[in-house]
Amino acid sequence: MLQLFAIAIGGAVGALLRFVMSNGVHKLFGREFPYGTLAVNVLGSLLIGVLFILLIEKLAIATEWRAGLLVGLLGAFTTFSTFSLETFTLMENGAFLKAGLNVFLSVVLCLAATWLGISLGRQL
Repeated sequence: MLQLFAIAIGGAVGALLRFVMSNGVHKLFGREFPYGTLAVNVLGSLLIGVLFILLIEKLAIATEWRAGLLVGLLGAFTTFSTFSLETFTLMENGAFLKAGLNVFLSVVLCLAATWLGISLGRQL
């Protein structure tokens, strides 16, 4: 039961952080491309790499904390469903190049960020 509570609290915080960061990025770069979602997903990938190594391999931390941070906070912070909707909308509007670029950048940058996060986490 405590693990579910930790996930719920982490999820609420992650969703709020996603909203704030995504809107902040859109204010800087505009809304003609899903920059906010891309930035959130890249940062979330980096953080999940670092936290996975820290929480699973380096620190003896309670299961509830791991679940709250990895499943709750980062699960709600990253936005694959939003990514899918924004990419579909770009395609539906005929912006196939932007849609393809969003798919390519999201996959490549998020995988690279996860690798970097794991690498950084192992060095701590």
